[in-house]
Amino acid sequence: MLIVLSALFATALVAPLLVRWFGRSAFYVLALAPAAGFVWLLTQLPAVVQANQTAPTGSVDAPPGIEVAWIPQLGVELAFRLDALSATLGLLLLGVGALVLAYCARYFKSEDASIGPFAAQLTAFAGAMFGLVMSDDLIILFVFWEVTTILSYLLIGYSRSRMFARRSALQALIVTTAGGLAMLVGLVAMGVTAGTYRLSEVLAAAPQLLGNPVIDAAVVLILIGAFSKSALVPLHFWLPGAMAAPTPVSAYLHAAAMVKAGIYLVARMAPGFAEAEPWRPLIICFGLLTLLVGGWRALRQHDIKLILAYGTVSQLGLLVTITGLGTGDAAMAGLALMVSHGLFKSALFLIVGIIDHGTGTRDLRKLSGLWRQHKVLFAAALISAASMAGVPPVFGFVAKESVLGATLQLPGALAAWVTAGVVIGSMLTFAYAARFVWGAFALKPGVEPTPSHPLSWEMAAAPVVLSALTLVLGFLPGAVEWIIGPYALTLPHEGKLEHLALWHGFKLPLGLTALTIAVGVALFLARRRVEAWQDKVYPLVDAERSYRSVMAGIDWVAVRLTGLIQRGQLSYYLMVILITALVVPALAALLLSTPWPGWDQLLLADSPAQAVIGVAMIVGAIGAVRAGKRFMAVLMVSITGYGMAAIFAFQGAPDLAVTQVLVETIVLVAFFLALRVLPSRLGHSSGVGKKAVRLIVAIGFGVSMMAIAAIAMASRSAEPVSLRFPELAYEGGNGKNIVNVTLVDIRAWDTFGEITVLAAAATGVASLIFVVGRGDRIRNIGDVADFDPGTVERPVHGSHQRLAAAFADISRDAPRDNWLVAGRTLAPERRSIIIEVVTRLLFHTLLLLSVYLLLAGHNTPGGGFAGGLVAGLALTLRYLAGGRIELFESIRLGPGTLLGSGLAIAAITGLAPVFFGGAVFQSLAVDFWFLGWHKFVTSTFFDIGVYLVVVGLVLDVLTSLGAELDRRWDTAPRAVREHAGEAMG
Repeated sequence: MLIVLSALFATALVAPLLVRWFGRSAFYVLALAPAAGFVWLLTQLPAVVQANQTAPTGSVDAPPGIEVAWIPQLGVELAFRLDALSATLGLLLLGVGALVLAYCARYFKSEDASIGPFAAQLTAFAGAMFGLVMSDDLIILFVFWEVTTILSYLLIGYSRSRMFARRSALQALIVTTAGGLAMLVGLVAMGVTAGTYRLSEVLAAAPQLLGNPVIDAAVVLILIGAFSKSALVPLHFWLPGAMAAPTPVSAYLHAAAMVKAGIYLVARMAPGFAEAEPWRPLIICFGLLTLLVGGWRALRQHDIKLILAYGTVSQLGLLVTITGLGTGDAAMAGLALMVSHGLFKSALFLIVGIIDHGTGTRDLRKLSGLWRQHKVLFAAALISAASMAGVPPVFGFVAKESVLGATLQLPGALAAWVTAGVVIGSMLTFAYAARFVWGAFALKPGVEPTPSHPLSWEMAAAPVVLSALTLVLGFLPGAVEWIIGPYALTLPHEGKLEHLALWHGFKLPLGLTALTIAVGVALFLARRRVEAWQDKVYPLVDAERSYRSVMAGIDWVAVRLTGLIQRGQLSYYLMVILITALVVPALAALLLSTPWPGWDQLLLADSPAQAVIGVAMIVGAIGAVRAGKRFMAVLMVSITGYGMAAIFAFQGAPDLAVTQVLVETIVLVAFFLALRVLPSRLGHSSGVGKKAVRLIVAIGFGVSMMAIAAIAMASRSAEPVSLRFPELAYEGGNGKNIVNVTLVDIRAWDTFGEITVLAAAATGVASLIFVVGRGDRIRNIGDVADFDPGTVERPVHGSHQRLAAAFADISRDAPRDNWLVAGRTLAPERRSIIIEVVTRLLFHTLLLLSVYLLLAGHNTPGGGFAGGLVAGLALTLRYLAGGRIELFESIRLGPGTLLGSGLAIAAITGLAPVFFGGAVFQSLAVDFWFLGWHKFVTSTFFDIGVYLVVVGLVLDVLTSLGAELDRRWDTAPRAVREHAGEAMG
């Protein structure tokens, strides 16, 4: 299971590269991943079917499963289990996924925009859905659930230049995420109450949990999540809007995959919680209401894709109702209907894509006579539509007969009500199925035959295969029953389960099917009258209109709240933060029992040197406040940072000292780059009152932080956990540098979160500077012209001009393969011979030092963070020596590539141990001989990821605040530069 899951995500990672190499034909290669998973799953079916579906994972007769410790403190594991229900969904997801990916190879053009990311997202979606249905841990299930939500947002919004696509994607994201958050609360409550997050164990303990109010509330919250994902009323409106997505997305996500997630969750929980008090009322009421609303709305659509969309909403309501009834026969019928729906609805969506491609329209009022031009396509559509309508002899009829048989077995009046709802919904289904076939293919009076492009067999293959499978399974339903039967047996049933069969004899279900077909035909023939009546009976409550009203209300409140508290003044925001940080701890210290330290415990300084450093930091802080220019203020602030590094050094923390010095230097460079576009002098327009308030807040905040630190140390009653860190670092992390081992091993999760935040912050900085793109497109020096003296800021004359011209001539005659090559692209008056000489001396040395710090940091001061900062300083020197083109010449990778590669390496390092039976981020030490015995620890790979993220961050700062601002300045008109120069002093 893990291999298939990993292969799907690995294929998604390389998808953009494959598309770049092979164009749209790369989709054929991508289709091999789910196809291989499908074949593997077929080989596992005998073991799955013969297993005891309720046996705990690991026992002799249990279904295949795997479990890897992830967060043992919380009881969360990477647990996966392949039982009959998971296998059924897995076959549907992987099989249809492979066909849809192959279909994409002819649906898209190689030159279409963003098909590389699209291919990656669609393949990753298949992986996420496979992980979801295989998960045997509630938290892991939720993780995959949310991954599908995010990927569906990206896929629906593929045509991001269209407002409707962006709005539909956001609408789907908001609705499904809100439902997912409710579901998360329910899953956590259920796991805590049951004492385990293992899904199979929760279901096994369900009889003891029923009747608990917490479990009842958890069931309601979980069903809300399922209803939002499977588009049940009143959360159904996002699904028709999602038709803004390309047709392959609709065929996969909205027919066979994403919307089935809610059905799967209902089916998964039904064996344990169908007897919970709120379960059946919610399932039956919302399921049948969705069945009727979706079918009714489908009858008034003119877009054949929207007919299928509202038909999907209707069918999802039926699926939720049947799978949630909680009986063995209903489970058998529900899973059969789910398989049938996945096959016929995927085929019909793919057929819509072919029609849209060939004719340029999906409006049934404009389509006419296509059956004559595409007879094979028409036959496939007719078979799939018949399956949707429940007409024999296709598999949809078999499933629908089983549904009616299951509802008729319900107790008392419930059987009549549910059966009536199913029959009425089925009548509507037949009517809109007939409307679809007629609208897409029939020759309509008064409408000219619609011209269409020839149909290629590669594009027709997927819907034809799916339709053929629908027909074959109608005659061989036992194949499906063999797979789903073991799951159905886990629910209550009397005697033997009703078999899936094409012919059950002349029984009531057959009579109800005949009635359904008769009324469906009548509704279709009276379609004009039905449409006219629907136009008169406009819904009093429109769910989408209600959603927009709610969102408009939220926007209204947000605008007014933002106007109240967001004043556009940085000092105001800072004041609010500092006052809050001052008042809240002060009130807590005064109102609660606080162990204040005694005077005898206070120590001003450990040594005279420390006292001197403290005085220097105080002087720097006062100097920053009193500075009249921004440049001087930044320098004074940096004194406090370097002073802190000196204190770290005196306290015996060289790692912290080195890191602090490097961080302070990089921050100083970033400040200086940003100061170039700000006025040189600081304004002092604040009155005496405001200055007094600021002084009180500043001093109070400093004193408050000092008091909090002192109180925290005085409050300690247990042995500090840090005392065990040397032992943990040496024996557990196989390193002598406690700080670095803590970062990459002991607290690797924290570090991974921090570098993720760094990448997000870098992206935020870049987005503020680069309106379009990120600046990852590196310019080649050959595309840049030489600068002449005085062409940038002001003319130079006399000896200065002769000197600058000579400097420029020397640069032009310099070898083109010289490593410091971009000096000629700078105006000579901007160049510094001192900086260039220093750069020549230090650049390679700094890079070697950065690599040394990276590799040696496990046992000596250093590490990926410090090494990355040193490499960043080397790039900074190169930029200062030769400008932005020199920066691009020094490293041919963009900051986004470095940030992404670093995060990917760190993530892969964390996940790799799982495939060898270890825990996430577990490290391994390997002894080897090379001119002596050495020890290599695998956490070094994680440190390499940190290194790349830090280098990418620094490069992002240099390209954003350095290179991009330089470009804007150089390309600005001279009058603008002169005016800006006067403003900046």
